Amino acid sequence: MSQLRPAVILLILLSLITGVIYPLLTTQLGRWWFPQQAEGSLLNIGGVTRGSTLIGQSFTHADHFQGRPSATGDSPYNPLASSGSNLAGSNPALDDAIKQRVAALKSANPQAVGPIPVDLVTASASGLDPDISPQAALWQEPRISAARHLPPELVRRLIEDNTAQPPLSFMGDPTVNVLKLNVALDNIQRP
Repeated sequence: MSQLRPAVILLILLSLITGVIYPLLTTQLGRWWFPQQAEGSLLNIGGVTRGSTLIGQSFTHADHFQGRPSATGDSPYNPLASSGSNLAGSNPALDDAIKQRVAALKSANPQAVGPIPVDLVTASASGLDPDISPQAALWQEPRISAARHLPPELVRRLIEDNTAQPPLSFMGDPTVNVLKLNVALDNIQRP
């Protein structure tokens, strides 16, 4: 019995430290040091939340840029069903899905030239990726320019202005957040 009391006291003490104090401390420090990220990186425009810049959204209209395909099942970009497709590169189902996506993209973007960037036909590991490559955005530029009756140079400049560069060149590739790009596109003043 003499060994039981210190064990119970230690259990309670460590449970308080690791189960209450540490989580509260890290949560408060996160809110203090990274307030935007701690609140979900929400994009608010005029008091209306347009979405999170960390989770992709389904844009289907011809006058908006489209992101990577979602692999989250029946409901695209559902964060509760985050997962990859888990199809191997040699799986015929993956080949069929990519062929269908290529055909749909070519049909929706008849003015586009060159090969379709790979990030427009393959889903990310989470199925929720909010970013595309600048090449994927530029490939969609002819459709956006035609649908919005905007000069192509203006749309290309908008893509360039919304391209995020990695902090150091070896830390990744430039990316374009589709939600931010579409919001900037919606806010553009027609010439």
